[in-house]
Amino acid sequence: MSPRVLVVNAGSSSLKLRVLAGDDSVTATVDLPALNGAVDAAPLADAVSSSGPVDAVGHRIVHGGTLYARPVLITADVRRHLESLTDLAPLHQPKSLAALDAVSEILPDVPTVACFDTAFHATIGDAASTFALPRRWRARWTLRRYGFHGLSHAYASRRVMALLAGTERPASSPSSPVASGSSRIVTCHLGAGASLAAVRDGTSVDTTMGFTPLDGLVMATRSGSVDPGLVLWLAEHAGTPPAELAATLERRSGLAGLTGTADMREVLSRAAAGDPDAVLGRDVYLHRLRGAIASMAASLGGLDALAFTGGVGENSPEIRERVAAGLGFLGIGIDPARNQNPDGADDYEITADCGGAGRASGTGVRSFVIAAREDKQIAAEVRSVLA
Repeated sequence: MSPRVLVVNAGSSSLKLRVLAGDDSVTATVDLPALNGAVDAAPLADAVSSSGPVDAVGHRIVHGGTLYARPVLITADVRRHLESLTDLAPLHQPKSLAALDAVSEILPDVPTVACFDTAFHATIGDAASTFALPRRWRARWTLRRYGFHGLSHAYASRRVMALLAGTERPASSPSSPVASGSSRIVTCHLGAGASLAAVRDGTSVDTTMGFTPLDGLVMATRSGSVDPGLVLWLAEHAGTPPAELAATLERRSGLAGLTGTADMREVLSRAAAGDPDAVLGRDVYLHRLRGAIASMAASLGGLDALAFTGGVGENSPEIRERVAAGLGFLGIGIDPARNQNPDGADDYEITADCGGAGRASGTGVRSFVIAAREDKQIAAEVRSVLA
């Protein structure tokens, strides 16, 4: 019988706990507020106790560096290694480790597995992962493209592969069925943080985030890619301290910097009313997103499917429609009615004029909306380690 897994996801605003039974049904759900990287032990202990017995714990860890390309059972050595990677993800790693320590104190005898957001992208080839920097720099500090949101990209791509294969079996397991032949999928994780992945036959070959989660797309409060010369100019000519640069690029840029709000719903509402800052913010977001999707398709040598997931990806028909409207040259087309999800499904296809074969007439790419289920991906990885 498959073990019951407590999934722990320490995010920027909350600590999410989910218990998944052997059939991946969720038997307990608790969301606790985040406390600036700390964990309030008493509410956490109550939440774990009320969630019932578990056989294993799985933690989402943002950064595994080059040390961990797959999930790993937590030991004292592993814990020390994870802390040594904090400089690579200073906003995320401490929260994950604080949650790991707190839950381990509550459940000291339960096996605990670390599941990494970077691991899915460990398969990216040298051409995609290498920065054009001196060899001595790259070797000394392991400067490379790591990529993030891997747990979400892994789940979404496997779910799409199952749907392409014509089966409704959940794609939370590495053994999920895949479509016959090659599958080339771009997964769009669009939330407060945002990134894309180019996935060929279930394997990541490229992604938009790089050495840190600051790179790539425009995000809620993060700038995404900027000219490094601009940052150097601000440091040298404007005298901006490194700490202020980091705080501004991480917390005061992106949609918040362009429009004054990090909430995409508010941005779209204000843009519809003609607010010029909101219109600019929306259009900058879409411009960067369309270009990145095309870039990921180029990495794949073509495109079979496009998947939207994450808070914005799942809940904003307008963003999906506007993105697709600029990508018709790739064979992407979205049906306006299906895009509104009239049936209220978790996972659904939005391809334009979708026929019985699931392929749109006149359109070469199938498009899907996939509910983000990192909890299922983590539970599957925990079970694979314990097995």
